[in-house]
Amino acid sequence: MPLSLHPLHPVFAAEASGLDLRRPLAQAELDAIVDAMDRYAVLLFRDQPMTEQEQIAFARRFGPLNPGLKQIGRQQERMAEQAMIDISNLGPDGRPLPRESKKILSGLANQLWHSDSSFQAPAVSYSMLSAVRLPSWGGETEFADLRAAWDALPARLQRQVEGLEAEHYALHSRMTLLGDTDYTPEQQAALPPVIWPLVRVHPGSGRKALFAGIHARRILGMGLAEGKMLLLDLLEHATDKAWRWTHRWQVGDLLIWDNRCTLHRGRAYDLDEVRELRRTTNNEVPREQMQAA
Repeated sequence: MPLSLHPLHPVFAAEASGLDLRRPLAQAELDAIVDAMDRYAVLLFRDQPMTEQEQIAFARRFGPLNPGLKQIGRQQERMAEQAMIDISNLGPDGRPLPRESKKILSGLANQLWHSDSSFQAPAVSYSMLSAVRLPSWGGETEFADLRAAWDALPARLQRQVEGLEAEHYALHSRMTLLGDTDYTPEQQAALPPVIWPLVRVHPGSGRKALFAGIHARRILGMGLAEGKMLLLDLLEHATDKAWRWTHRWQVGDLLIWDNRCTLHRGRAYDLDEVRELRRTTNNEVPREQMQAA
């Protein structure tokens, strides 16, 4: 059965069906997913419960996998696979961690608007999140379309920001919540800052995107205070409700999004209840390097 798409929002996001992502993909099926991602930026696949190995095998069709913040060795990991990122409130025993644990406090930064691993170069492309266990309320994931945000940016601001660059730092979001004393000098140096333009052109669609997010901490060539205020203004615009969509999770959902043209954030839930999701993130590669099974 070919890939079928049902739009979920006027400007982006679609529910996809017709494929079993746990089996090997033909090249035409892989191409159809990439085409849909170029158009919609976020795809929801229902009823796709995956093991860690199945999710990793599927994700690797789209490029090498990026471990993100696992590279700083912040806390003991539940998952042995370096390529699999644990998005949960659980400890190694599978139970919810205390609210003051380092993992929980760090994870609260996921409730800030961000693009996964924008603090790394080369760029990352897709993230994939699989729902394993869910709390009784909350824990939704919200998305914002950065292409629509650019299109709607007033012409004066478009002229102002095009050509500007921002510095993205891995721990900026965490330090916003926790301060810099909660991280060792070695952890702070593990992922040095990178520079990205405030306006990026998506390689698949050719559309411009306003590349804002909480990992951006300063604008090059601009005073620190002035640059921070501009970043805050751009982030407020980039997350306007007109181009925002909220996903309410069901067990077995697999959600794929493109970090080059979207922002996302998690929403609050009862930290005493189990919330377990598994994430993979791809390094960006040319389309011709994506490999069907």
